[in-house]
Amino acid sequence: MFGKLGRTGLAGILLLVGGLALVATENAIIAGGIALVLVGLLLVARGLIGTMMTAFGMDGMF
Repeated sequence: MFGKLGRTGLAGILLLVGGLALVATENAIIAGGIALVLVGLLLVARGLIGTMMTAFGMDGMF
């Protein structure tokens, strides 16, 4: 999985986890809320990409 991300994607994941850890040191409830928002955004993006790929005829690829 990490091989497909490349350096930029890996750096993005590290920044995301580092930011959540920084917020969690101050307030765990807010960090949990931010994590839920990020997971929701990822699910929406996956749904949009899946719909777009289906429209292009590439159903089983994602």
